[in-house]
This record gives sequence, C-alpha cells and structure tokens, in this order.
Amino acid sequence: MATIIPENAPAHCPGTESEDAGKASACQGCPNQNICASSQPKPPDPDIEVIKERLSSVKHKILVLSGKGGVGKSTFSAHLARGLAHDENTQVAILDIDICGPSIPRLMGLEGEQVHQSGSGWSPVYVEDNLGVMSVGFLLSSPDDAVIWRGPKKNGLIKQFLRDVDWGDTDFLVVDTPPGTSDEHLSIVQYLSEANIDGAVLVTTPQEVALMDVRKEVNFCKKVNLPIVGVVENMSGFVCPNCKNESVIFPPTTGGAEKMADNMKIPFLGKLPLDPRIGKCCDEGKSFLSEMPDSPAAQAYQQIIQRIKQFCQKSKDDESMDLT
Repeated sequence: MATIIPENAPAHCPGTESEDAGKASACQGCPNQNICASSQPKPPDPDIEVIKERLSSVKHKILVLSGKGGVGKSTFSAHLARGLAHDENTQVAILDIDICGPSIPRLMGLEGEQVHQSGSGWSPVYVEDNLGVMSVGFLLSSPDDAVIWRGPKKNGLIKQFLRDVDWGDTDFLVVDTPPGTSDEHLSIVQYLSEANIDGAVLVTTPQEVALMDVRKEVNFCKKVNLPIVGVVENMSGFVCPNCKNESVIFPPTTGGAEKMADNMKIPFLGKLPLDPRIGKCCDEGKSFLSEMPDSPAAQAYQQIIQRIKQFCQKSKDDESMDLT
C-alpha cells in the first residue's frame, strides 16, 4: 500500500500507512500525531476464529434488526424461533444481545432462570428440548436491574455469548438485536464475519417515522456486506379477534414497508396484523402461534417463517455450489 504524506507534514514524515506513523521522532509536535497513531490497522481478533469453530455446528444464523424501537422486533424474534422450533426435528436457539433491554426471557417464559456452566461452556436455558435461549437477563439478580455499561463491556459480553456458549448441533440461531446501528450491531457482524451469517430480517411498522430508520438499517447492512433476508411490516392493521375485520391503526402515508422494499430493491416478507392476544401471550411467556394457530396473525407469521426458511436453504445451496 502506498505511503500517504499529509499536506504540510513535518520533515521526514513516515506517512499515514507506515508502522511508525505517529511514533517516529519526526511525529513529535505534529498536530496529526494522535490521529496517525490511532489509525494503524489492528491485528485480526483471534477470537473470530474461535467463534467460527464454536458455531461450525450451527447451520443457519439470522439477525433480526430494526432501526426504530417499539416496532415489535423482540416479539418477532421470539415467534420466529418458536415457529422454526414447531418442527420437533429442528433444533433452534435464540440469542438476545439487547444488553440494556433484554426482553427475550419474559417473552419465552423464562424469567428467573439462571445460566449454568458445563464442561463445554455456558448452557442455554431451554424452553423446549429443541429451543434454547441465551440472554443477559439470565445473569441479572432481578428483571428490574438496569444494565449501565459502556460499549466495550457490552461488546465483551456479546463475544462471550458467541465464544463460550455451548450451542451444540443447531439448525437455526436467531439473534435479537437492540434498535439502531451501533456497538452491538457492529460487534455481532464482526464476530460472525467468518461464521457465514445467512442474513438479516428487518422489522418495521407502516408509518414513515419507522421507515425512515429502517432505511438506515438497510444502508448499514449494505455497508457491512450483510445479506438482507427481507423486510417484515409489523402492526400493519388491527384484526378484531371476534369479527376478523381489519382496521388501519398506523396509516402507511408513504406506502408502507412494501413500497419501501420495492424502492430499495430488497425482498418484502409480508405483513403481520396487530392482534391484542399477541401482547397477552408475550406477557405470559406463551407462544401465540400455539395458542391461536388459526388466527390471521398466526397464519401470517407462518407464511413469513416459511419464506425465511426458503431464503436460508437457498443461501446454503449457493454456499455449497461455491465450494464445488
């Protein structure tokens, strides 16, 4: 790589790409010294290879993202995992990396559970024999405890979850993330960079204030080369549990998620209606898909889950072709 000499650099400047940038005697007193010293490429994180090996028995890895909070991302993550695990022959795990707002233990009916250590690492907490869960919520003394951590500590725990948890032979690992495009998202993509992420599912609601942020999420995925499985429009309408009529709660003033997906050339996975029984099931730690299997919302979930499975299978087939 060519050495770049900054304009107005001091005599004998080693250049920004040199290993001596910011460290040589000529750098003393230069206003760019700290910038040059901190911009040196860091050696690869050795734990990335360890994580790759640890997750080699996990066939599919799906991230669930949302730009805006409150759009039902964790609810979707929980029901995606439950829906995938409906097949008893499919082993599923869900990893909650929403460090400051871990809601997955409550949604899965596991509040108060603790993580156990085994000879092969931390053991996930199991909802069913084929559905395991890991969350910082299991490490807190109370669900009301606040996690007041800076970025490095959060990143360290995410790495520990990936590196030290005994995921075993797993078909699907669903990763529930916090809103936004910050530390946790960069960390999970970096740590899984060698572990073949299938892609990200983006969750939004129909109104423009949510779509604004999910567009940022799309651009984040493109910048970090994270494949996009597709977009889910949650709370797209209210379905009356009695008469089954649907009413619009959040008007899609700019066309909703479907139009946004079409404009940004990404897949649209479907719409999930707002059903008050979903919230009730989540509060009680039950599966809405099992409690109300014939409801319009449950059927919409199943259709979206089927599309996600098809994407993952195609991803795996394409990977196999590349290897040959």
